[in-house]
Amino acid sequence: MTNTNNITIYTDGACSGNPGPGGLGIVLMAGPHKKEYSEGYQRTTNNRMELLAVIKALEMLKTNTHPVTIYSDSKYVIDAIEKKWVFGWEKKNFAGKKNADLWQRFLDIYPRFKINFVWVKGHATNPHNNRCDELAVVAYKQPKLLKDAVFEANEA
Repeated sequence: MTNTNNITIYTDGACSGNPGPGGLGIVLMAGPHKKEYSEGYQRTTNNRMELLAVIKALEMLKTNTHPVTIYSDSKYVIDAIEKKWVFGWEKKNFAGKKNADLWQRFLDIYPRFKINFVWVKGHATNPHNNRCDELAVVAYKQPKLLKDAVFEANEA
C-alpha cells in the first residue's frame, strides 16, 4: 500500500510487432488518489513505449517534494538507470544508442525527483503492472493513434 508521503507509479509499454503500433499505460497513486493514463502510437517499438511511459508519468507529477517509486517490468529501462549506463551514454552523446531523444528527455526531468526504481516481473501476479499492460494494449488498438515522429523519421 502507498504511504501518504510517497508517490507510487506503475508503468508499462506494449507493441504489436516491434516495430508496430504501440501504447503505454500508467497507474499513478499518491495517498488516497489514483490516476490511470494511456496513449497509443501508430508506429514505434516496445522499448520506446516502456521508456516513454516512465517519462510521461514523471511529467504528470505536480510536485517533486515526495519520494517517488516507479515499478516497471522493463529490464531495458530499469537496468539503464540503476546500472547507470544511461549516464555513460549521455557523456558519449548517445553515439550508436537507440532512443537518444527519449533518454535525453528522461535525463532532463530525472534530477527533479528522488526516485527509486523497482523491476517487477511482467504478466505475473502484480495487479497494477497487469493494469498498465491492459491500458497500453487498449491504447494502441484505438482508431486514432499519435505519431512517434522521431522514431518514424529515424526509421525512414
